[in-house]
Amino acid sequence: MNYKFFPLFFVLLLMSFTSLPSKTNSTKINTTLAEENISKNVSIYNQLDANTFAMPNFDCFNTALTGFQLLREKGLVTKNILTLVDFSLSSNAKRLWVIDLEKNVVLFHTLVAHGRNTGEEFANEFSNQAESFKSSIGFYATGEIYIGKHGMSLKLDGLEKGLNDKARERAVVMHGADYVSESFIKQNKRLGRSQGCPAIPVEMNEKIISVIKNKSCLFIYHPSKSTEILAKLNT
Repeated sequence: MNYKFFPLFFVLLLMSFTSLPSKTNSTKINTTLAEENISKNVSIYNQLDANTFAMPNFDCFNTALTGFQLLREKGLVTKNILTLVDFSLSSNAKRLWVIDLEKNVVLFHTLVAHGRNTGEEFANEFSNQAESFKSSIGFYATGEIYIGKHGMSLKLDGLEKGLNDKARERAVVMHGADYVSESFIKQNKRLGRSQGCPAIPVEMNEKIISVIKNKSCLFIYHPSKSTEILAKLNT
């Protein structure tokens, strides 16, 4: 090395290190991006046309929309249709929303069942294991329609390892069921339960499945797992 230029080399080397972003700067950048994302989601939420239906919870909507955008970028979902299932709510409440994100309007709002071992009136235990008869939370891509023992049914692909990626092998699908009805609630003081499928009212089944089939996003939410859900989606 020509030592005549060593002081200049040392200064340039020092400058290259000091120009690197620190952990603090990275944290600030990530925080800023997160805040910008929430701000955009708030704007979309505020402009959402509920179409005479009740609005979904914002935390559920925010998590769902954030995940949806990531999945669209990865090409794992291709439709601008987002289905929300809010398992923080009583099974006696309408807790499924189908939203057209292109028109920013709620298309459907209805009852939806959880698995028999997930809880009685409220959902509180979840599993990815076969024969658990529990619901699996997280993000799904809708698959193809088939005709099964419940009539028209919709296959689901779980997109999160350890949370719902065994949905296909567990035969977790969307289908109609007569135990998902206001009359069942009146007779039993709670909605009926499935073997882990997000079952919906028989009269809504074909309408909803026809809209959300073939790579739209389905999100099953519970507040106790929302951080874990997004963390797994980012890995």
